[in-house]
Amino acid sequence: MTVADEAVERFSGELNCAQSVLASFAPALGLSETAAKALAAPFGAGIARTGATCGAVTGALMVLGLASASKGASDGEKKEHAYRLADELNRRFLARFGTTGCSELLGCEMGTEAGRERAKGLGLYETRCPGFVRVAAEIVVEILQEDSRATSGAAR
Repeated sequence: MTVADEAVERFSGELNCAQSVLASFAPALGLSETAAKALAAPFGAGIARTGATCGAVTGALMVLGLASASKGASDGEKKEHAYRLADELNRRFLARFGTTGCSELLGCEMGTEAGRERAKGLGLYETRCPGFVRVAAEIVVEILQEDSRATSGAAR
């Protein structure tokens, strides 16, 4: 099972999109599953159910931030590395879906109870969201692999 498969499977349970992505990468990053689920809990439905940035994207950004913690000698270098990876994640997700906004991705105003109920009634959490979770996780894997190759190549 790939990490993207695991993220989608977690999403089909009780976890939100952000939790699903972060928890799937947590063991490899030295983060407990419990901590990952707690950290990402308020990021579902577009950051605290506001319809802003898709939770799968925010979960993926958390993964990239944790992965960047070992890159660079100073905190500033680590932060810049994380920004570079985050920019690449956003670029690829935007290229695929045209937006990173949860409300725009689902076509429902996720910042309202009525919008969330509409999304639920249309089955979007089952039909659309798993694809966003999968793609976000796949992009993270690609970026981390590319970053690892670049880092090991630079060390030579």
